[in-house]
Amino acid sequence: MAVSKATPAKQGWKEKCAGIGRQMIKKRWLYFLLVPGILFFAIFKYVPMYGLKIAFMDYNQYDPSKSTWVGLAQFASLFSKRSFLPVLRNTVVISLLKLVIGFPIPVILALMMNEMRSLKFKKVSQTLLYLPHFISWVILAGIIMTLLDPDNGLITQLIFQITGQKVMVLTDSKWFVPMLIVTDIYKGMGWGTILYFAAISGIDPSLYEAASIDGAGRWRQAINITLPSIVPTIVVCFILNCGNILNAGFDQIFMLYTSHVYDVADIIDTYVYRMGIINNDYSFSTAAGMFKSVVAFLLIMIVNSVAKKTGNEGLF
Repeated sequence: MAVSKATPAKQGWKEKCAGIGRQMIKKRWLYFLLVPGILFFAIFKYVPMYGLKIAFMDYNQYDPSKSTWVGLAQFASLFSKRSFLPVLRNTVVISLLKLVIGFPIPVILALMMNEMRSLKFKKVSQTLLYLPHFISWVILAGIIMTLLDPDNGLITQLIFQITGQKVMVLTDSKWFVPMLIVTDIYKGMGWGTILYFAAISGIDPSLYEAASIDGAGRWRQAINITLPSIVPTIVVCFILNCGNILNAGFDQIFMLYTSHVYDVADIIDTYVYRMGIINNDYSFSTAAGMFKSVVAFLLIMIVNSVAKKTGNEGLF
């Protein structure tokens, strides 16, 4: 009676799976720590994707069984609306300004703080810089509105003392977008330094010792050793930020904007909110949200490909 033998490829596959299984059992507690993160993404990111079908339907929220398929009609309606193009322009402009102005600041901040001699002062500075990240935009918006009150605001009064002009920052289109950029940088710059500090801590100290022996000062060491060593981290963060080009910051803008600045501050997220929640047009708002996701995916793929072709490490 002939005995069948497994092919080498099949045996190799079985051995590989068995090896992975042994490693998972051996490091089971480390894998157990991944469970909350996996559940979070599964429940709040992947399961809701089933609702994307609404973008291809004329959805009836009162009786979903009466909803009809309309194909790409919602997307055609989205791009044909004259009100959507200004919204798209505002989103791109605000996001690009936040990226161009705000992205380098955590890098510069991390390099500067790495050169601090006093460890105690460095820790206190890091704590104060991280703090705004943990303050919600609801609270921060209240603080900003108080500081920018045209009659009694500390900042507006200071501007009035210097220039003699009463500035209406929250209702003036000329000032509103710069205010968004400054407050967004203030809230996120400290938290953005964490990844760069982690990358800096992994640099081999012998490189600094060799540079010091060769006569390089702290400035030359920062430029020629520290900065090149964290370039891969900078590239990865830049790729991820490019994926958020159409996320101009709903929480921030929704808490601060008014109808006076709709011409420069109305973005896709606030537009979707009005169309979907206020006007009950769920299919249209879902189509707009799906458009954002597709653009973000394409941008990440393009920037990642460009990064790899220029000799940098990509995201994948």
